[in-house]
Amino acid sequence: MSVYILVVDDEPDVEALFRQQFRRDLRAGRFLMEFASSAPAALERAVEMEDATLILILSDINMPGMSGLEMLPIVRSVRPDVPVIMITAYGDAETRRKALANGATDLMTKPIDFAALRQEIDTRLEQAA
Repeated sequence: MSVYILVVDDEPDVEALFRQQFRRDLRAGRFLMEFASSAPAALERAVEMEDATLILILSDINMPGMSGLEMLPIVRSVRPDVPVIMITAYGDAETRRKALANGATDLMTKPIDFAALRQEIDTRLEQAA
């Protein structure tokens, strides 16, 4: 069974950073990571992966066009089974409130605490097993 994590961010270096941080997990086949550079592309992938085991969506908030906060209620309606963690450089109380009110499971601030993210992924993997 293939287990996927979808990462949504318009910054091109994010994919390399995530692949570096999780290289052992990816190499061992614990999960696969898909990357989308925009909210519309992420929505398309979430729908296409309907039959796949998508265990987590990690999305940046500030992106050109559709923001992560605008995408959040749509992706939650399309894939209510998949938790979404929003990622932002601005972890203020209002942003957190909006993210959680729109269905986010959590909000992480940049720079990302990869140890905490790894724990979250491990929890999601256990639940999917």
